[in-house]
Amino acid sequence: MFGFFENEQAKKIKGHLCNLAALAKADGHVDDREMNFIITVGKKNGVSAGEVRKLVEGQTNCLSDLPGNDSERFDQIFDLVDMMLADGIVDETEMDFCIIMAEKLGFRKAIVGVLVRKISQGVKDAVPRERIKEESLSFLNYNALPQR
Repeated sequence: MFGFFENEQAKKIKGHLCNLAALAKADGHVDDREMNFIITVGKKNGVSAGEVRKLVEGQTNCLSDLPGNDSERFDQIFDLVDMMLADGIVDETEMDFCIIMAEKLGFRKAIVGVLVRKISQGVKDAVPRERIKEESLSFLNYNALPQR
């Protein structure tokens, strides 16, 4: 899927997969569940398991474009948090990485910790993804308003 002339959507998908790979490596190794999670996200977006493995192993260059709106940013940070929880162990470096990535994705520094924890708790409580997204986007919109 990733060729010389990548379109914008392919760049976003590749960047997202690279971010997931970086999180998987944050604790020093890539667990089988983490690899399977990244492969599943890749397949949902039309990327073969082989291409995903190359990305994770660092055989493919990882430059990415940032998502263009809060909905796309949420989807990326949700997948990062979901993968952080995939191995059942929440390492502090993984949590820190998710918070840093949320900032890099364009979320305000003042709210990223709350956002990541809100998503994490929702996933742990088996709340449907769309409900977590809806509540998180409402939270983001409320916190984007000027404070009085």
